[in-house]
Amino acid sequence: MSLLYSEVEEELRAAVRGLLADRCPPSAVLQRVESQPYDLDLWKTLAGEIGVAGLLVPEELGGAGASASEAAVVLEELGRAVAPVPFFTSSVLATRALLPTRDALLGELAEGRRTAALVVSFGASAYRPDRGASVRVDGGGRLSGSVTGVAGAEVADVLLVPVDGDLYAVEGDAIEAGVVRVVSSLDLTRPVATVTFTRTRARRVGACDLAAVLRFGAGLLASEQLGVAEWCLQTTLAYVKERHQFARPVGSFQALKHRLADLWLDVVRARAAARNAVADASSISVAVAQSWNAGVAVHAAEEALQLHGGIGMTWEHPVHLYLKRAKATEVALGTPGDHREALASLVDVPGPE
Repeated sequence: MSLLYSEVEEELRAAVRGLLADRCPPSAVLQRVESQPYDLDLWKTLAGEIGVAGLLVPEELGGAGASASEAAVVLEELGRAVAPVPFFTSSVLATRALLPTRDALLGELAEGRRTAALVVSFGASAYRPDRGASVRVDGGGRLSGSVTGVAGAEVADVLLVPVDGDLYAVEGDAIEAGVVRVVSSLDLTRPVATVTFTRTRARRVGACDLAAVLRFGAGLLASEQLGVAEWCLQTTLAYVKERHQFARPVGSFQALKHRLADLWLDVVRARAAARNAVADASSISVAVAQSWNAGVAVHAAEEALQLHGGIGMTWEHPVHLYLKRAKATEVALGTPGDHREALASLVDVPGPE
């Protein structure tokens, strides 16, 4: 197993990074984030022209037939740009839930013609997949109940609802006004919503192993956290070389050198953990990646905020977007504590009593 990036992955990275640099610099995200968080025009380009929406969909179903490693590279770049697009919610979580069913909807998602959202709380995990959910289905196949903290629901054309081991699709006229209600979210670039059903018509799609879907998503989320940490580190390095105090760049002071060297080592370890999580995809590798990368992303963003000095504390600088993304993903799909607890059990190393 190699943790290095392949030539295909580097070409994909270059295409995504080039588009984001042109269409989605952090300054542009900052300008639109309060009025219109999602950039659906950018998403159409990413999905249609670069083809990222169908990476995880097999070729016979209209997708690219790529592996999780390619999707992870895209997530690294989206994390570096805190890009407000529904790739993770639609092309990773929702698509992964649909794959075992081989439903025709997969082809539409792969082409970017429609987007989907998995109606699961972003605070749920493979260890507690039902967290924040209370949905039931009656004898007529209608859904009732609600789910809190759902990411990507307000821009989804299809809502995929897991109930008691089955997956139901709510689409078209069934998504009525008031079904999706956006609520306040710490991460302005990835809003969350409360989804409420009242005897809502739904189509049973097939069986759904929700814990496996959330575990897969957590493994890939580590790559997004890696991208956030890399941007924070590189941007801070560039800033401390330019900012002067006492006629010297502040980056030349030994105390800052030590802090940035330690942060660089943390990010290198985070890259190895993220790559291992998508290459191996075992419960152990996912737990390792999330228990480490979530904290590294937060630490990198906090260091960036502090080492940028006064400008870092202002709303005009985009570093706060990265800190909020890092803090939001720290509790998404399982907290670091959840993953450490699971890891201790998986490797038979019980914690202190």
